[in-house]
Amino acid sequence: MGKVNLILLGPPGAGKGTQAKRLVERYPLVHLSSGDMLRAERAAGSELGKSVQSFMDSGKLVPDELVTEVVISRIKRELSAGDKGVLLDGFPRTEQQANDLAKAMEQINEKIDAVIDLQLDSKVIVERMAGRRSCPKCGRVYHLKANPPKNDNMCDDCNVELIQRPDDKEEVVRKRIAVYEEQTAILEDFYRKVGILKVVDAAQDIDSVSESIFKIIDQIIEN
Repeated sequence: MGKVNLILLGPPGAGKGTQAKRLVERYPLVHLSSGDMLRAERAAGSELGKSVQSFMDSGKLVPDELVTEVVISRIKRELSAGDKGVLLDGFPRTEQQANDLAKAMEQINEKIDAVIDLQLDSKVIVERMAGRRSCPKCGRVYHLKANPPKNDNMCDDCNVELIQRPDDKEEVVRKRIAVYEEQTAILEDFYRKVGILKVVDAAQDIDSVSESIFKIIDQIIEN
């Protein structure tokens, strides 16, 4: 099977995590999330990691240039290591990062083959995320409409009262969507111009979303 390099775009609640898992199971891909990469670099105690740690420990945002350096060094490492492509999640976030990524890929004779853009209406996102509840004991996740517990707000397994995660609260979800839209509209335009933006309707059921993505990737591999 041919090697592909992909970027996964999508607002919070669009199902990026689920789809990333399925893509890695089906194709020779390494899933690289920017947050995980920063934490890994920090844990490795490298020079880069020490710089990352100083920002994280003081509660400050890691600067864009440093994030770019960490992510690109990891991408190069993964792509030179073997026959797997990369699936980027949470990077790039800005046009500058997208340009830096393109240059870095060019240096190692690689390129991004497609940007999978999971699109979902903000009303649906709020409904999906604000309706989520989880059990503080076993971690099981419910949805008040789609997958409610049998007894009112109690976990079916533990009989413990369910909680709503702070980042699933409606006002927080709306804020996260606004930040995403502000950042990502630029990236959609950027990759549309490059000709590799592939839009997928994330309002479909999970299996249909997967099938839509598989079709795009299979086509790239065949060509």
